[in-house]
Amino acid sequence: MKITLLQFSSCGERAPFCALISRRPDRNRQKVRKRGAIVVPARLRKRFGIEEGSIVTAEEMDDGILIRPAILVPVERYSLERKAEFFLSTATTAGDYRKGRKAVRKLGLDPDSIPHRRAA
Repeated sequence: MKITLLQFSSCGERAPFCALISRRPDRNRQKVRKRGAIVVPARLRKRFGIEEGSIVTAEEMDDGILIRPAILVPVERYSLERKAEFFLSTATTAGDYRKGRKAVRKLGLDPDSIPHRRAA
């Protein structure tokens, strides 16, 4: 079995810079440890903003494994009141508005107590 090597390089459109573990010779050789752990040299971690606890992605490529920092997008958790506002404010017809009011009541809320823009 050949030891895979860690190399940071430009990866075109996929990412401005990324880590590529491949079979090509390189000075940044790393030994794969228990459970597949690989130590990324401090110089490279600093350059690419990878620190302890950072999330990275690993993708299978034709010539190796692409490792790069993951982009995490925060997800908003909506309260019942915010959901109710969406139901009422996004109605475009009188029929939609009636359905929205019914949906708000199903949430256990009074549609008249929710601040919203009423459909014309």
